[in-house]
Formats: sequence, C-alpha cells, structure tokens
Amino acid sequence: MNRQANHSIKCTVQQCKHHCNSENYCSLDCVSIGTHELNPSMDQCTDCKSFAKK
Repeated sequence: MNRQANHSIKCTVQQCKHHCNSENYCSLDCVSIGTHELNPSMDQCTDCKSFAKK
C-alpha cells in the first residue's frame, strides 16, 4: 500500500504498517511516544507507542 508521507515525522522502521515504503517517513498525522523505564536516561528507553506490525 502506498501511504502519504508526513514530512514532520521521520521514521526508518520498515516493519511498521505506518511506514512509507518509498520514503523514511511515517504516514500518521500524529504519533504517541512513551517509555518502558521508570526513569528514562537514554534514547533507547523510549518507544513509539503508535507502532503496528505489518
């Protein structure tokens, strides 16, 4: 499926159904970002809560 790229949201996660196949952007209007840590201290501690597996 060819999705409309939102040039305000860069993304390289090709396994997500919201990823634009031809560009490294998300097709959503808005994404939700969260954490799996009580006290996040590195970027690896954050997660895209809008991720949906293809």
